[in-house]
Order: sequence, then C-alpha cells, then structure tokens
Amino acid sequence: MEIVPAPRKFSNEMRERAKRMVRQARQEDPGLSVNAACKRIGPQLGILPDALRGWCRQADIDDGVTPGVTTVESDELKRLRQENAELRRANEILKTASAFFAAAELDRRIR
Repeated sequence: MEIVPAPRKFSNEMRERAKRMVRQARQEDPGLSVNAACKRIGPQLGILPDALRGWCRQADIDDGVTPGVTTVESDELKRLRQENAELRRANEILKTASAFFAAAELDRRIR
C-alpha cells in the first residue's frame, strides 16, 4: 500500500521565490528576524507566514546554515523505515510458514 501525499498548493518555483525574497529582505535589513520577514513577505505572495517560516528554516538546514535533519536525510530515513517495516512483515510471514511446515512434518512422522 503506497501513501500518496496531498497535492501541493504552491509550486516549487513559488516556494523558491518566497524563500529568496525572505533571504533578500534579511540581507537588506540585518536586524530583521526570519519571523518578521515572513510576516512581511508572506501576505504579499498569499502564503501563510508560518508556512513560509517552515520553508525558510528547512532551507537554512539544507544549506548548512543551521543544524538539523536535512531534506535528503529525512527522505532517506523515511525510505529506510518503510523498508524495515516491509522486512519485518516478510520475517513474520516466513516464521509463520516455517512453524506451519514444521508442524506438518511432525504430524507426517507421527502417523
């Protein structure tokens, strides 16, 4: 069963433009916080400031500006967790099948 993510409201180009605008605003006014920049720029683009702030924080992490789990690492971790769950299910199936055939072999020997 594959999980399908919800469609994105904003295109990748729009996200990149918004993040670029926040960075530019912060460069022009060094005392401006990410929060304040997002509150200023978000409404201009029709983006909620909280969403824009999340994009900017993740971009800073991805660019190595702040510590945290990068998008690539997060995607890899998600993939590995899914693979791990799949392998656990397969192991359970194999254990059950092994027990079933072992019991059947014992029954055959007793008769």
